[in-house]
Amino acid sequence: MQNTDVSLPRKSPEELGISSKNVIGFLDGLKAHNIELHSFMFLRHGNVAAEGWWSPYAPELPHMLFSLSKSFTSTAIGMAVHEGILTLDDQVISFFPEDLPEEVPHHLAAMQIRHLLMMGTGHDKDTMDALHEAEDGNWAKAFLSLPVDHEPGTHFLYNTGATYMLSAILQKASGQNLLQFLHNRLFEPLGIQHPTWETCPRGIHTGGFGLNITTEDIAKFGQLYLQKGMWQGQRLIEEQWIDEATSKQISNGDGGDSDWAQGYGYQFWRCRHGVYRGDGAFGQFCIVLPEHDAVIAMTSGTNDLQGVLNVVWEHLLDALLPEPVDVDEWSGELKERLEQLHLEPPQIGLDSLREAQIGGRTYKLEENELKIENLSIEFEKDAAVLTLQGFDGEHKLKLGRHHWMIGQSQLFNRQDGYFAGSFTWKTTEALLLTIRGIETPFCLSLEAQYQDEDTLEIQQGINVSFGPTEGKPILGRASME
Repeated sequence: MQNTDVSLPRKSPEELGISSKNVIGFLDGLKAHNIELHSFMFLRHGNVAAEGWWSPYAPELPHMLFSLSKSFTSTAIGMAVHEGILTLDDQVISFFPEDLPEEVPHHLAAMQIRHLLMMGTGHDKDTMDALHEAEDGNWAKAFLSLPVDHEPGTHFLYNTGATYMLSAILQKASGQNLLQFLHNRLFEPLGIQHPTWETCPRGIHTGGFGLNITTEDIAKFGQLYLQKGMWQGQRLIEEQWIDEATSKQISNGDGGDSDWAQGYGYQFWRCRHGVYRGDGAFGQFCIVLPEHDAVIAMTSGTNDLQGVLNVVWEHLLDALLPEPVDVDEWSGELKERLEQLHLEPPQIGLDSLREAQIGGRTYKLEENELKIENLSIEFEKDAAVLTLQGFDGEHKLKLGRHHWMIGQSQLFNRQDGYFAGSFTWKTTEALLLTIRGIETPFCLSLEAQYQDEDTLEIQQGINVSFGPTEGKPILGRASME
């Protein structure tokens, strides 16, 4: 559970000059646009005005940040600059003399730390695929071997490999990895407990993704930036760095209605309405509204990131009023709505005689990209136990009948990460299993279609993905062993 000693203070929306009616409009707007949020916190004047978690997501659970991690990496670089550990003018190649190509091209030689920060490295495509494919696991060497097509600083390209290089440089220069470097400087003062960060094969934190913290931790980080680096009377980040990092450093489009074309800072995006943000894939947001003294933190499972921001601009901007307001009939309704937020499991509710026929049987799967070899399901009165066996061992997941059951598994690449599972029969011949990784954006569905006494056809779908999300029978057919 949360440690209340390090929690943000709370006040009512009305005390903070926030319209409860507009916050309800925000919730309704998300539903109208079919946007799946997992949590949100709305802060003003340093206090939480409104907050909610869509059950089975919960405030004490961390959530994968994806590229919102970049803003934390940038912060570490800013601290290192202030401490004289490095400068923004330092050449990238100067930190990796043993990993350079035999001939160093001019554009690579000209690349500085500031170019990594502003996504102005000069590359024509994101370098992460090449880093992942490096057979020796040396991501820095792979980065330095790639062609740099443009003069650094002249061409914007969103490049997660550039943020990895910031992490690698920091570790080289300071002798500490990102988590170690930020522990005393950021995480401990903010009360961010037990952050985790993925690493590359050589043990360097990935930088551009991989950080896992709670929604309230995201909100604290945004509040720190809103307060220009001050926290409880202590300066954690230099104000000059915050001004520079959150200002437009390079053009990334022609503006207009897109919040991905308003300019880019040092691992922060400029937005419309005088706002800036850090964000990550599938809707992880830290939005700072300096003109309104407000912060919005959100975690999600959606591919419609612009849609999320549009709903924020449409409803929450107008919720911010110049003075405190009186409690009205909307105040109680908002409190009730926030307490009742939830994501329903599928509840088709049919019964099937197939439970007695397939229950307890082990089915061998065809070769599949998930590398699952065997599958079995055992049915109980109010639950089912799904057992998956494959290259990485056995996963045993307990699923509620038409309700969520909470358990722990490594299925979603989180060490003993929490999941919520449920099952229902779509027809008397089709079983639907739903598994939510509630520390991630991901919700996995497995539909098992009974073919005959010994054969199931299993189709997988997922709510969000960097690739296809549905319609592909990834697991194929499963037959009795």
